[in-house]
Amino acid sequence: MSIRDWPEGERPREKLLALGAEALSDAELLAIFLRVGVAGRSAVDLARDLLSAFGGLRQLLEADQSRFCAERGLGMAKFVQLQATLELSKRHLASQLARGDALTSPSLVRAYLAAQLRHLGHEEFAALFLDTQHRVIQFESLFRGTLDSASVYPREVARRALELGAGAIIFAHNHPSGVAEPSDADRRITQRLREALGLFEIRVLDHFVVGDGEVVSFAERGWI
Repeated sequence: MSIRDWPEGERPREKLLALGAEALSDAELLAIFLRVGVAGRSAVDLARDLLSAFGGLRQLLEADQSRFCAERGLGMAKFVQLQATLELSKRHLASQLARGDALTSPSLVRAYLAAQLRHLGHEEFAALFLDTQHRVIQFESLFRGTLDSASVYPREVARRALELGAGAIIFAHNHPSGVAEPSDADRRITQRLREALGLFEIRVLDHFVVGDGEVVSFAERGWI
């Protein structure tokens, strides 16, 4: 049966307009993105098939071009459309952050940093540079690879903070393993950075560790 023949309250587009996007399942949201199904399968059926084939929504959204385009019902046009949609989402979060005090929107900061780092297959250490009123100056990736005390250079972080005129910093890095629990090395790195930046009266406000579906805040743990 075509989606057009479904009861109006069960059609994804009508359901979104009536109840909001948050009321839809992953398959229903994906069906709206797909717009049409394939022979013998509605857009919702196809969406369910794709979620099963990829192992979930995140895996589908983060699939590389060749893997994505290999699936029935997808292709280059859909891949380009998806990448544009994901980038628009990141830029929307960034524009929201830029409008005010980062500390008044901890959930927004968390969402933005997760969007930037969660999908990476390697470990990456980044910083959100803030002015003295905690307004966002710039987000930058600083170091990548296996992160330990030998691969994160406080001197370089301090130099960049001074170049940008930052008065405060929020650090973040991802754990490709998906486990967000900070390691002892993560805590040591953070302490070294706090000490180095403190010499220039630049405050470290938080350090987020981004895992798969979870983000741990050092500040919430009482470590900063």
